[in-house]
Amino acid sequence: MAQPSNASSQVLRIAGGRALAGRVAVGGAKNAALPIMAATLLTDEPVRLSGVPHLADVETLAQLLRQLGVAVERDEQDTLCLATVDDEPVVAPYTLVERMRASFCVLGPLVARRGGAVVSLPGGCMIGDRPVDLHLAGLQALGAEIQIDRGYVIARARRLCGARVHMAGRRGPTVTGTANILCAATLARGTSTITGAAVEPEIVDLGNFLRAMGARIDGLGTPTIRVEGVERLGGVSHTVIPDRIEAATLLIAGAMTGGEVELTGARPAHLRRVLAVLEQAGARLVIERERIALAAPARLRALRVAAEPYPGVPTDVQALLTAMLLTARGHGRIIDRVFADRFLHVDEFRRLGADIVRRGATASIEGVRRLSGATVTACDLRAAAALALAGLVAEGETIVRRIDHLDRGYDRLEDKLAALGARIERIVEPPVPTTAWRPDTTRRHAA
Repeated sequence: MAQPSNASSQVLRIAGGRALAGRVAVGGAKNAALPIMAATLLTDEPVRLSGVPHLADVETLAQLLRQLGVAVERDEQDTLCLATVDDEPVVAPYTLVERMRASFCVLGPLVARRGGAVVSLPGGCMIGDRPVDLHLAGLQALGAEIQIDRGYVIARARRLCGARVHMAGRRGPTVTGTANILCAATLARGTSTITGAAVEPEIVDLGNFLRAMGARIDGLGTPTIRVEGVERLGGVSHTVIPDRIEAATLLIAGAMTGGEVELTGARPAHLRRVLAVLEQAGARLVIERERIALAAPARLRALRVAAEPYPGVPTDVQALLTAMLLTARGHGRIIDRVFADRFLHVDEFRRLGADIVRRGATASIEGVRRLSGATVTACDLRAAAALALAGLVAEGETIVRRIDHLDRGYDRLEDKLAALGARIERIVEPPVPTTAWRPDTTRRHAA
């Protein structure tokens, strides 16, 4: 089932205080599916993608690809069939790209195969400045002419040529930038060397997809990727890797509630640092090839964690671990070395009774024995999930607003939590009263 179109008017209602228990399957990775979908612009042959989650971001990119001449259909629960029916369109409009940063990944494939692109500068979550300078510099190095006009990137190239391109900035490697340049280099004339490349599993999955299409790529999963350009790429069937962020979310939910949960279809190798943090906090883990079982004590231990580029703890897990430490025993600290501004959820945690202070890129947390339910508002995708997890351990009822953020990256997270025993449901937000209580000012008090 697709995500509801009126998600902005819906909320999550959570009754906390129950330890999670049970088994749940991990879905396909959003952050792998999106660049792979964009990469289908590199071929005129049909592509079949399995393991694609039902997400607002997936639907947004599907709409954009349709505008770019690609037929996109879901023929099974988690399978997309994509085929180019018109290879002339090159304009990716603001109305779609501003919804989601990953839409910018169409730039490289469009320039490489259609010789040009007009792509709006991207939008997405409000988690600080994320410039696209490295994307543009990389395409220029491959021979594209780039200009920016009224919020659009206009890129042209008769055919790209292999070059040496560096993809690391002051925050580390850019994942979407690496995806853009990797795609573009597959059809460039000659050999390209991408240094400072992102090594995330999602980039490796994209590279394996491109290889299956006929691309010649070496060095995936390392900071240096070499690409020998080919004349054309073909159609392929591909299964998207499991979502490591969803897996981390479910494991953290089980740990902070003192529960026992089992994940199937997971990739433990993609979660080594997160699993180490959970063990340090007191959880017991049983790890197999595609299975992770967790059992946690009633109260975890506080610890210090830093979010860093892969293979470190992902910045996408930072808010979730912050939620976990709110009720852990002792003093905890979270540092985000990727996005220093990704702490807008701190004020909402305080509404639940958290003892948390933010100083720059660091949040210091004194664990409290209990949180109290309240109405909170999500500011971005991962904050929405973190607030839902905090609601699982809060006394009373918690309402999480703006769950349209949640639907960008989780395929019905509340259903998976409910399958583990959480008392959580999606409801339409009650209307705000048109009149508010006011004090009676008609009485006169005696002097």
